[in-house]
Amino acid sequence: MFTRLVCISDYEQHAKSILPKSIYDYYISGANDQETLADNVAAFSRWKLYPRMLRNVAEVDLSTSILGQRVSMPICAGATAMQCMAHEDGELATVRACRSLGTGMMLSSWSTSSIEEVAEASPETLRWLQLYIYKDREITKQLVQRAERKGYKAIFLTVDTPYLGNRFDDVRNRFKLPPQLRMKNFETNDLAFSPKENFGDNSGLATYVNKLIDPSINWEDIKWLRGLTSLPIVAKGILRGDDAREAVKHGLNGILVSNHGARQLDGVPATIDALPEIVEAVEGKVEVFLDGGVRKGTDVLKALALGAKAVFVGRPIIWGLASQGEKGVQDVLEILKEEFRLALALSGCQNVKVIDKTLVRKNPSAVSKI
Repeated sequence: MFTRLVCISDYEQHAKSILPKSIYDYYISGANDQETLADNVAAFSRWKLYPRMLRNVAEVDLSTSILGQRVSMPICAGATAMQCMAHEDGELATVRACRSLGTGMMLSSWSTSSIEEVAEASPETLRWLQLYIYKDREITKQLVQRAERKGYKAIFLTVDTPYLGNRFDDVRNRFKLPPQLRMKNFETNDLAFSPKENFGDNSGLATYVNKLIDPSINWEDIKWLRGLTSLPIVAKGILRGDDAREAVKHGLNGILVSNHGARQLDGVPATIDALPEIVEAVEGKVEVFLDGGVRKGTDVLKALALGAKAVFVGRPIIWGLASQGEKGVQDVLEILKEEFRLALALSGCQNVKVIDKTLVRKNPSAVSKI
């Protein structure tokens, strides 16, 4: 008998039961001992909500804007690579689901559907491109220019991946793409992470990154990237206030507080714990977003109360995609939307504009007495 899936954890368990082990391991795993992976989710419980009463919440408006573009809710699909491993429609299903919910999608550079295919699948969906800087800068330049031509509205530059984090399961599984797939934004087999290539006994993706991604990038390279495009550029992977101030200084248009889904450096703070320092550091000069560990509507409310403009969800999108393709992604986004709507109403908020830091406090028992 089919059990009805009613929350994000239901979708995760269902996806685990149907995905091949190496693929599920790739999506679920974090770096090393996975301390940060667990903490990304657990940290939301350390922040407690303090709702307001008698505020007339007969009508609740979830809509907001991201970098000047309207969305129906502050919940968007984050960049997750190689989505066709989860379902044959992959990124095309995700972008269509985002259209049905009126929200945005961040496309990974390492997608198994191309920049152009995703744009053509849903031209009206708000889309952004997640970007890595390759050692061959011409590759990066072409990705940016292709995205701008196809109507993507911003570039999210990943800044936390000079090398790939040590993901034990990917090493054990010698992870690589299934034989029928490739990263569709690239022509040659080595760039496309083709299974025809020999990536050795390590995680194939770690070998790929070591070979092709530029570990020498620094703040001065922002000038080079800015010279390629008029699109807004957001730094994805900031966890410190001084780095946030540096991002503002170098003219970036936003910051995504992220630890790469806990897949890079283990032992870093959960993103919800890092968020307040980043918000304070930028002093309202740029928009701040968050990803990592968002599994419930109350998580979204807590992130917004601590200063995030919106949140991006990654693994929940994959679980929905694996479960039922486009409908599964749509259902996952709908669950988060309705949970967030209820959380807003029960907190006495008629819209996202009235959310502020008085709604949330760190649980006293979670604060060190030292």
